[in-house]
Amino acid sequence: MQAEPKNTQAGSLVGEEYEVEIGPVAHGGHCIARTDAGQVLFVRHALPGERVVARVTEGEEGARFLRADAVEILQASKDRIEAPCPFAGPGRCGGCDWQHAKPGAQRRMKGEVVAEQLKRLAGLTPEEAGWDGTVMPAEGDKVPAGQVPQWRTRVQYAVDAEGHAGLRKHRSHEVQRIDHCMIAAAGVSELGIEKRDWTGMESVEAIAAAGSQDRQVILTPKPGARLPIVELDRPVSVMRVDEKDGGVHRVHGRPFVRERADGRTHRVGSGGFWQVHPKAADTLVTAVMQGLLPRKGEMALDLYCGVGLFAGALADRLGEQGAVLGIESGKRAVEDARHNLEDFPRVRIEQGKVESVLPRTGITEVDLIVLDPPRAGAGRKTVEHLASLGARRIAYVACDPAALARDIAYFRDGGYRVRMLRVFDLFPMTHHVECVAILAPAGKGL
Repeated sequence: MQAEPKNTQAGSLVGEEYEVEIGPVAHGGHCIARTDAGQVLFVRHALPGERVVARVTEGEEGARFLRADAVEILQASKDRIEAPCPFAGPGRCGGCDWQHAKPGAQRRMKGEVVAEQLKRLAGLTPEEAGWDGTVMPAEGDKVPAGQVPQWRTRVQYAVDAEGHAGLRKHRSHEVQRIDHCMIAAAGVSELGIEKRDWTGMESVEAIAAAGSQDRQVILTPKPGARLPIVELDRPVSVMRVDEKDGGVHRVHGRPFVRERADGRTHRVGSGGFWQVHPKAADTLVTAVMQGLLPRKGEMALDLYCGVGLFAGALADRLGEQGAVLGIESGKRAVEDARHNLEDFPRVRIEQGKVESVLPRTGITEVDLIVLDPPRAGAGRKTVEHLASLGARRIAYVACDPAALARDIAYFRDGGYRVRMLRVFDLFPMTHHVECVAILAPAGKGL
């Protein structure tokens, strides 16, 4: 079927509708389909095996692919449920990708995406990567179909022209007003951000620490706007983003929140990275330490170390004769890491980009490496350097399976093989997934 295009721009296919059979899930929160003419459609709000009417949201004639939403379900998958959230669906909030899928189906699709990326970019089957194909939910996240885990401890609200807080629509600056985010942690929801007037603000970020009762909001004003008086339903510290330097400055209250993981309290300053799921930090530390099996007296690197989560876990296990070097680019995160690890005299934290700082250290060999790079991955040059250090084990923590697979291929060129891979669903209802890969020199077992 064809509908009249809603966009009069020459060649645009936005608004066109196609009746299509939905193929496999793909990386990015959508499934693959093809028009009768063979043009590829990336279809959101659909599930593999369904027959749907897909309406084009982006793309033009001759483009390599089009983006589309499933606006009518003609033949539904057995994995389909009615989205629990009233703000999920075509043209609405872009925060969740899989509200319309049963929880088990979400994890299965995430596993299929990880397996596809491993095969396409690293040439590995799950078995060759030491993975049984399972995507593990976090503790407490196994909920019946139709229920949603409240896991998101940090929520970035956008503010519309009338001062209402909401969430952005998919691939858009347009704001979807909401009265409640279902995946927000209870500590975020209880602040009542959605009920307040935020006129003059670009965005409001709400943070509810999982390891303490600390609550914080970070306000980003529009140019020239004055800060509102912040009166929320719970005690909260307030920070603001400076429009000139982009820095985050204290308005009142603590300039940090306290998070707890691996038996230690971590100070996390405004804008500093911490895992969003309340169980994620402990889950990942456990997986990394089980894979590395640190020995007393060893030397370790913690790269892209943030506020020192893995560096502290390593230092605790390596003992007084062990040593850890952490490298982190964020100035505030480095300050927090040094504070968090001040009781470990043999831990050093350096500020700067890994690819710049690591060569300057003069380190030529280490026993263990942990790296938790940003979504783009570490890249060939950094991986080549790491492979030259002769570590007996490397733990790679990845939030993007494509970047992980690319870097695994680079490690293979440097003589390392994946010995174990674990995959965790730490972002329920979204397409995101967290992986921990353990690598060792080729020819040596774990």
